Amino acid sequence: MKHLLFIPVFNCEKQILRVIDKILESKVECKFEEIIIIDNNSTDNTFEVVNNTIVQRNLNKFKLFQNKNNYNLGGTHKTGFNYAIDNNYDYVTILHGDDQGDINNLENIFLNDKYKNYDCCLGSRFAKESKLVNYPKFRIYANYIINLVASVVTFKFLTDLGSGLNMFKVSYLKNRFYLDFPNDLTFNYCLIFYICDSKAKFFYFPIMWSEDDQLSNVKLFSHAIKWAEILFKYVFYKKSLFKNSILRNTEYIFKN
Repeated sequence: MKHLLFIPVFNCEKQILRVIDKILESKVECKFEEIIIIDNNSTDNTFEVVNNTIVQRNLNKFKLFQNKNNYNLGGTHKTGFNYAIDNNYDYVTILHGDDQGDINNLENIFLNDKYKNYDCCLGSRFAKESKLVNYPKFRIYANYIINLVASVVTFKFLTDLGSGLNMFKVSYLKNRFYLDFPNDLTFNYCLIFYICDSKAKFFYFPIMWSEDDQLSNVKLFSHAIKWAEILFKYVFYKKSLFKNSILRNTEYIFKN
């Protein structure tokens, strides 16, 4: 089985080196044939920091790409998924480059090849055995509420609508359904709803999630409105949620 790890980054110059070190020190680094870091046109020195690290430390398994345009987090998922499909990978794992998630949480996923029985293995910040560090309580309770609402409307037990550590079977992604989803931070909401609606085989696994020196890009009020819009579309206009010809026909490529 060919495994790809891709790491989306945007203004992560302070965190990305910690992420790289954790990967190199982990027991699962050997599982990945290739590790790509996708910079979404950072305005700080993220691209230079990563490039210098790869060259100076001779990290042959790592590759650095930069999106042609700023596609936001959702759009960066699209370039990563496209890369996995185009390069004939069997599985693709996403780990956010801001050092909130921990690559070591994948150990149990690889144990006894558990992942092979599923289309999606989803990291959950709010599973029973998960550990949250410096995560504001009001955001924990807010997530409990939206997880509960999403569980009710999908008839699935959902404990997270989008963490920064997930694994997907590439054959499940091959029709590129994700191209129709928003490019912003609500991409994962649509992804989870699609997973439920497509009757994909998935499970949640507990993760450690910490907030230290990261800067959140979530504006809570506007984000809540977008979440409500997505929920409304899922319940009443599902086709409009999963089909967007403008987004699908947008070019998602790397700079030369």
